[in-house]
Amino acid sequence: MTYQISPQELKQKKERGEPFLLLDVREPMEFEFARISDSMLIPLAQLPSRLGELDPEQEIVTVCHHGVRSLTALGILVKNGFTKVRNLTGGIDAYSITADPSIPRYR
Repeated sequence: MTYQISPQELKQKKERGEPFLLLDVREPMEFEFARISDSMLIPLAQLPSRLGELDPEQEIVTVCHHGVRSLTALGILVKNGFTKVRNLTGGIDAYSITADPSIPRYR
């Protein structure tokens, strides 16, 4: 199984209305400034203690700013028995550039 999903693949998945959880692991300030609609915020540092809020049977796509923290989050999920997980390649920044330019970009 590949653990990556491209911004375009994610956009198509959303457009088709496929069921999945978009898990944003950035900090609240980042989330308030820019986010993909219907995403759930659990900052990376809180993820280990909040795993009980997630359904291990649900498909989960992790997202952060550039894809590094979300890749760490994916590793935490996999280590804890989650099998339907993927990381958004390039993060919300790449998603903004290639899939939804209405999402503000930041440094």
